[in-house]
Amino acid sequence: MASKTIILGADHAGFELKEAIKAHLTEKGMTVRDLTPEKIEGDDYPPIAKQAAEEIVKSDGQAILVCGSGMGMDIAANRIAGARAVVVRDEKEAKLSREDDHANILVLGGRMTPEEKAISITDTWLATPYSKAQRHERRVRELDR
Repeated sequence: MASKTIILGADHAGFELKEAIKAHLTEKGMTVRDLTPEKIEGDDYPPIAKQAAEEIVKSDGQAILVCGSGMGMDIAANRIAGARAVVVRDEKEAKLSREDDHANILVLGGRMTPEEKAISITDTWLATPYSKAQRHERRVRELDR
């Protein structure tokens, strides 16, 4: 896996899954920066998603966000130009989202994705490089306009 810093963020509904992912990545020797170091009941996901998206767009980095379904974080993050957030439910989607769409934000549903599955999705997503295919590069440029 890459040695760069991975940004993590979660609301109350995704907190436990985010913590499991954080422990897994740390155990693998990766550096993580957690935008939500403590659980706050009833917190809102838009500010967390916005901050993560803004930071990864500036740094050309990667983030992993978790809320209850994944949908809210996905919508909020994608409002930032240059963010390409994707809700992923399995390893094939993780791989394709990186290869074809150059996704820079992985979004998981804390209430939808079992921990073991989320870890496998995360590993796949982080290990998959961007495709160099011209059609994918063209489409990503169109997305980022």
